[in-house]
Amino acid sequence: MSDDSGADLSRRQMIVAGTTGLLSATAAGPTRAAARGRSEPADGTPEQIHLTWDDDPTSTVVVSWASAGQAVRPRVRIGQRVIAAAERAYTDALSGTIVWTYHARVDKLRPGATYGYAVTADNDSNGADPFSATFSTAPAGRARFRFTSFGDLATPNPAWASSYGQAAYAVGAVETFQPLFHLINGDLAYADLTPAAQPQVWRDFGNNVQASAANRPWMPVPGNHELELGNGAHGLASYLTRYTLPSNGVDGLDGRWYAFRVGTALFVCLSGDDVAYQDGGGFVAGPGPLVPAPATGHPPLAAGTSRYVRGYSGGVQTRWLESTLAAARGDASIDWIVVQLHQCACSSAPGGNGSDLGVRREWLPLFDRYEVDLVLSGHDHGYERSFPVRGCDTDAGQDALTGLTADTRRPHPVTTVDSGVFDTSQGTVHLVLGCGGSIPAPGSPRNPEAPTAGGAPGMGDVPGTAGASGTGAASGRSPVREAGVFTRPGRPVPGGAAPGGYTRPAADAVEEATWSARRDGSTAYGIAVFDVNPGSDAGGQTSVTVRYYHAVGADQVSPATGQPGAPSGDYTLFETFTLVRPRSDGRRWHLKE
Repeated sequence: MSDDSGADLSRRQMIVAGTTGLLSATAAGPTRAAARGRSEPADGTPEQIHLTWDDDPTSTVVVSWASAGQAVRPRVRIGQRVIAAAERAYTDALSGTIVWTYHARVDKLRPGATYGYAVTADNDSNGADPFSATFSTAPAGRARFRFTSFGDLATPNPAWASSYGQAAYAVGAVETFQPLFHLINGDLAYADLTPAAQPQVWRDFGNNVQASAANRPWMPVPGNHELELGNGAHGLASYLTRYTLPSNGVDGLDGRWYAFRVGTALFVCLSGDDVAYQDGGGFVAGPGPLVPAPATGHPPLAAGTSRYVRGYSGGVQTRWLESTLAAARGDASIDWIVVQLHQCACSSAPGGNGSDLGVRREWLPLFDRYEVDLVLSGHDHGYERSFPVRGCDTDAGQDALTGLTADTRRPHPVTTVDSGVFDTSQGTVHLVLGCGGSIPAPGSPRNPEAPTAGGAPGMGDVPGTAGASGTGAASGRSPVREAGVFTRPGRPVPGGAAPGGYTRPAADAVEEATWSARRDGSTAYGIAVFDVNPGSDAGGQTSVTVRYYHAVGADQVSPATGQPGAPSGDYTLFETFTLVRPRSDGRRWHLKE
């Protein structure tokens, strides 16, 4: 892979807190980090080390990790400072395994500086040579920076459902591009698909991503596969125990959604399961019950039991979102608003889930009103880009079974000219980035995300020529690109491979995807790279250059064996486009009605 935009890391001052010496950037690279995480049972050796931003990325970072046993005096050393870590633990509801995690908030750092740190404990079996790595704080003010994104990663361990070796290459791709931080758009470990071994799946996930996440913050949002049966009020105990994230100020709901700012961009990270119609969390497919380990004392879970949490915040998240967006657009030092969530408002992936009316109804009017520039999602396994959209076309869909008119609130494209440069002050661009490293491409037999009545493979990535969905083809409509849309609650329903079993329903409506600009029909795997340029003049123009790289061939399925091709680290450029908008320091913004 080549990087023709240049990286700013080499230009940053490299400082070790409490000293005046310089630190080599290669002192603790990904290879060394990846070799860690092999602790003996019941000791406090740090593993699964990862970074997240706190409320101020210019001055604070959180170092988090886990250990096989309870750690004694867990701590982070940075220069001459020693920061004690807070312990957080939970007991997995299905296996009875206790998971120990630790979190150290490192503050009073300098903007745009690179620091070395070490993680250890008194019962660290590597105590003589503890784990060490580097990270960089965010720059202050109007500065260039880079971030990357994908979702739906899983682990490289094929013993777990949905895991595939591409997950290791995906982590390596992040390191190749050396972003300041990475956005992971939900469906992290897929531990819920292997219920008897959820903590082990999370451990494999954490030790894989450590090769990158120990060197730069990985900022997650919860996806449907983070909703685990029995683990907390909303199934998020595993996720919330492992991650310390910026506060949203809502008692009892911290960590589920949040925002942080880097330079002139505000990143708003949402919990899509709160508004989405789809039920994608843990569920018991049956026909028999799911029986927790006897040591847990928990009763069996009957077939059809699911983790459906739509509406869990009671509208609090949406009210928080509107106030956050309003404050951002009233701030002349913020140009860009990037929203991250798991479920899709704009997806026409063949064999995937499709779009969700719950997201469209609840949040797209706010994205329009406050000129959200970019929405990043995962969920459907691949890549798709929309035209800039604003407003909606009513009564543009059809019921998948009856063919009757359905109001899918289809997002309205403000242009259908794919010029490569888009003014996001006029409309929001949606990217589906469910292209991390989990199971092969949408529509393949190994894809557990594929709905019951999934669509046929697409024919290409040109609007109007992609294959119709199965429902569209059955109803005799022309083979234009179509999107499935969930317009009503979609809990598991009776059905599946065996009598007495349950399955997830497919989208209940379809629409012509007039909003779809381009979709990658060649592979499900890739990474998006974003370079933010704040511009040089007050009142001038700012831009974000977006490059999408894909790993062609990594998910090709052999017609003879039905098995996927070998994972690949060869990520090549698929497309480049640029988002532009007027800088906020020279423009009076008006609320859109």
